[in-house]
Amino acid sequence: MPARVKLDKIKEIFGGTEFIIISLTADDVLNLSTLKKVKKLEENLKELKQIKKVKSPFSMHSITGKNNNLIIDDLIKKIPETTSKKQQLRQKIKNNNLVYGNLIAKDFKAVAVVGYLQKDSDDQLLLKKLNKIIDKSSEDERIYLAGMPVIRAKIASNIIYDIKRFMPSGLLIVLVFLYLCFKQLRGIILPFIVAVMSIIVSIGLASLLNWKIHLITVILPVALMAITNDYGIHIIAYYQEENYQQRSINEVELSRLVVRNLSRPIIATGITTIIGLLCLLAHIIVPAQQLGVLAAVGIGFALLASILFMPAVLSLLSKPKPVKITEKNNNSRSMEKMLFGISDFVTSYPKKIITAFLLVIILVSSGICLLKVDTNPINYFSRNSQIVKSNNIINKYFGGTSTISIVAKGDIEDPAVMKKIAKLEERLKEYKKVDQVTAISNVMRNINLELHNKNEKFARVPTTRNAISQYFLLYSMSEESTELVDFERRHALIRARIKTNSTTEINKIVDSINKNIDNSNQSSFVFIGGIGDLLAELVDSVVKGQVFSLTLSVISVALIVIYLFSSLTAGVIAILPLTLAIVTLFGLMGYFGIELNMITALLSSIMIGVGVDYTIHFLWRYRKEKKNRDSKAAVKKTLMTTGRGIIFNALSVIVGFVILLGSNFLPVKFFGFLVIISISGCLIGSLILLPAVCIIFEPEFLESSIADS
Repeated sequence: MPARVKLDKIKEIFGGTEFIIISLTADDVLNLSTLKKVKKLEENLKELKQIKKVKSPFSMHSITGKNNNLIIDDLIKKIPETTSKKQQLRQKIKNNNLVYGNLIAKDFKAVAVVGYLQKDSDDQLLLKKLNKIIDKSSEDERIYLAGMPVIRAKIASNIIYDIKRFMPSGLLIVLVFLYLCFKQLRGIILPFIVAVMSIIVSIGLASLLNWKIHLITVILPVALMAITNDYGIHIIAYYQEENYQQRSINEVELSRLVVRNLSRPIIATGITTIIGLLCLLAHIIVPAQQLGVLAAVGIGFALLASILFMPAVLSLLSKPKPVKITEKNNNSRSMEKMLFGISDFVTSYPKKIITAFLLVIILVSSGICLLKVDTNPINYFSRNSQIVKSNNIINKYFGGTSTISIVAKGDIEDPAVMKKIAKLEERLKEYKKVDQVTAISNVMRNINLELHNKNEKFARVPTTRNAISQYFLLYSMSEESTELVDFERRHALIRARIKTNSTTEINKIVDSINKNIDNSNQSSFVFIGGIGDLLAELVDSVVKGQVFSLTLSVISVALIVIYLFSSLTAGVIAILPLTLAIVTLFGLMGYFGIELNMITALLSSIMIGVGVDYTIHFLWRYRKEKKNRDSKAAVKKTLMTTGRGIIFNALSVIVGFVILLGSNFLPVKFFGFLVIISISGCLIGSLILLPAVCIIFEPEFLESSIADS
């Protein structure tokens, strides 16, 4: 990613930009107790191996002019104990732009200690040590911990917690569901074994490839548990159906019959799911690509196990007692009741059904215009979580934890270049969501002011090279001198803090700054970087990845269906339920305010790969039944037989993903919710819309026999 390259370049020139912030709030942070704690926090942070540098009011310097001399001294030499000393310190802080609003809030109700991290430090180990330090210091003051390393560490710990909960609960749910579906031990154990083996293969591959577990990876075992059951469910459902209808054949012949009639549609549905997942490779986000590969491998294994391992085991087991599955006596079981009702409804009102679906699509599609994109990891947590509260405190008092850094290149001592930096600094302050702006021009302005006895006429950057060189020489005596300018004075850094968690707003600010720089032909400013820029670029990456992977997966799935049925019309019809589900999905996301992020963006490829399975199974069985029946009778027969497997299949996915609703992460919760909505949409489309289309239009490719095809 270009933003990552720019961020690394900034680190190379100006040192590490990764930081954590510890903030203390009080009625007045200049009181004796609070300042002592700040001093202690600074000392404790300096002792940590993960921390390279610490900034606090005690480490900062004050720059004052006296008798045409510049005096650089410690901002706080001694903690003030009297009211007059406290007022003197308050005034010194107000005169220091590097501290006022940056390390001490402008209303003096919050103070911050900032720790800059060593390269490749362990986030989770750092968080443990920071929590120990904070626990010792927390008494009267409220202490808040924030920063991207803290967010990453919290995400990592929550990932482990989620996986530990999801695996056992997910497996238990799958077992219960399979029991309710088939009421036979083989119908429970065989699909379950296939699901477990596919998870082992997938996670084992991740370990072999040395791929890390990311937030996105949380959904991998859940997705495999839900999806890999599908093929086994169709096999068991058809096995039970044929076992009831053809009681004279033995277990070997029964297994052969199942493989002969189901292997082709199952392979086709498996391939569409695999291709849908591999379309995630179109995403620029590496964890999304890895998820696509791992899930595709797991499902590929499950596909092979379902058509080879399961029939082999079934052929070795004696035939079970037949389970009664027929369109007759439809009142005997709730499933048959429902399927009979659906088939009766579809065959009675096909035109009205198609019209109703068109109206629903038009109505729901307007919600797509309301869809927002967000990639800020702080928004993965609920508003009431401590990490969000801490982040909000930083946004309120110190201008936020997200920064935009603009790098200027050239002769920084040139007055013309310094003037450009000063203009950009002022322009950045005009943005509503930009709070604190730090630049070398501000330092030069303050030095100029101090050396001229605070005469406001000199509250500007120097106009001569000689003056700027002299000021740099004086400023180099402080530790902060290398933060904003490199040693050779060929690069300068303008840093702006953004007080919002919305990456949509950050993206707008970054775009606006880029346009301003381009329009003013400011060649001195070579690029914009920082965490804010990275988050903004992720927004574009998520949108582009979503559009590309969605388009690619729809086209790929359509081509497979066209090949399978040897008909272009088949491809068009196959994407009808998918279109319904896609429009419903994004429309409802817009209406409910669910953002498109790095996790929810994965949904469409998964949904298309899984959702088309129901269409293929319906069309395959319908074509067989159409040989000796009219359209309405064929629809009824298909729904009363294959409809059972389709419903079990969809419910397996829905039930499997329900456990995601208990996740610690909002995007994962929303992902689970959206899977339920989208798969339900695919199911409704396949059982209601698709049969109605077959009755009204009677596609030619469904008139030929399977043997002829």
